[in-house]
Amino acid sequence: MKKIALVYNPVSGGATFKKKLDYIIESFQKRNMLIMPYRTQKSGNASLISFMETAKPDGLIAAGGDGTLHEAVNFMMKQDYKIPLGIIGSGTSNDFASYLGINEDLDDYFDSIAEGKTRFVDLGRIGEDYFVNVASAGAFTGVAHEVAPKLKNSLGKMAYYLKGLGEIPKFHAMPLKIEANGKIYEEEALLFVVANSATVGSMKNVAVEAKIDDGKLDFIAVKKLSVRNFMKLLKCLISGKPIVGKKGVIHIQSDKFFISSTEKARGDLDGELGPYLPLKIETIPRALEIYVC
Repeated sequence: MKKIALVYNPVSGGATFKKKLDYIIESFQKRNMLIMPYRTQKSGNASLISFMETAKPDGLIAAGGDGTLHEAVNFMMKQDYKIPLGIIGSGTSNDFASYLGINEDLDDYFDSIAEGKTRFVDLGRIGEDYFVNVASAGAFTGVAHEVAPKLKNSLGKMAYYLKGLGEIPKFHAMPLKIEANGKIYEEEALLFVVANSATVGSMKNVAVEAKIDDGKLDFIAVKKLSVRNFMKLLKCLISGKPIVGKKGVIHIQSDKFFISSTEKARGDLDGELGPYLPLKIETIPRALEIYVC
C-alpha cells in the first residue's frame, strides 16, 4: 500500500480545506493508498521532521496556498527528501497548481498519484532558500502581506487586485542593475518578477515563454511608465493577455541573475517575505519531482 503524507494548512482559503479531509481520506482509501495528515501550525513545524521520519511516506502532498507549497518545497530540499510532491491548491492564490492544471479535477489527479505519474521541474534558489514559482520586488510585492485575512477570505483574488489598485498612486520606480548572460542592464523599474512558470499573482501569461523544466528563469520588469500606460499593462495582465514585447516591459531569460539597487527593497518568494536586494538567483534544474495529471 502506497503511503502519502498530507501536509495541510488549516486556515488557507478561509479554512475550508478541513471540510474536504474526509473526502480526501476516502478517495485515497479507494485507490489502496494510506493518507497521513500533518496539520501545519503558526508557531512552527519543527515536528514535521520527526513525523516524516516515522511515517516514511512514498510521497508528500502540500494542501494550502502558495505559501504552504513554498514551505513544503523548502522542507523537502533542505531535508533532501527524494520523493514526489503533490499539490492541492486550497489558498487564495494557487499559481503553480493553476499553471500545471492539476486541481481542475481532483479525482483525476488522485488517479495520477496512485499511478505514480510525475514530472521533474526546476526551482529557483536565493542563498539557502528555494522558490518554486516566483521571486519579486517592487510595486505590488507587499500587497499579499497587507491584505486583511477577512477581506482575503471573503473576496479571494479580488482582494489583491483592489489593494493593488489602491497602491498605484504611491508607486515609484527604483533603479535596478541586472546582471545576466554576461551582460549588465540598468533600468528604472516599477517592479520585477523572476518567474519559473507563466502564472504569477493569479494572472496567466505574465511570463508567457517560461517553462518549468528548461533550466532557466524568466526576468520580467515593468519600466517607469505613466499611470495611463501602466493601467494598460495591468489590464492585459488581469485579462490573461501576454505583456512580453509590450512597451515598457523588459524580458530576460537566464539560468542566473544578480539583481541590485541603490534603494532598499525587500524581495518576495512565492508570496512569502524574502531577503532584501541584492539578490543572487540561480536555477536548480529538474530539482523536484511533482505529481501531475
